[in-house]
Amino acid sequence: MMILMQAAANGSMSMLLMMVLIFAIMWFFMIRPQQKKQKEIQNFRNSITVGQSIVTAGGIYGVVKQIEEADNALIVEIAKDVRIKIDRNSVYANAAITAEKK
Repeated sequence: MMILMQAAANGSMSMLLMMVLIFAIMWFFMIRPQQKKQKEIQNFRNSITVGQSIVTAGGIYGVVKQIEEADNALIVEIAKDVRIKIDRNSVYANAAITAEKK
């Protein structure tokens, strides 16, 4: 009877250890890189300057003409004398870097 209880305790401990190990591996390979990428994107969005070429999440290319800190928005020129106001969080990438990758 005592042997069965010890075997059950060992089995549950190894199962718990296995679950912790799986979570650690998942965090290391999936969650952590995603968090790093999100942090990079946020740092990029915070460092946007006037005159910088950007791409929005909707695929619109433009040049930042004005930054409105109060609204967390950008005024972006997408064609000659055509300006739109977008939320800073909808900026996807730096257009100059995106063009270089192609």
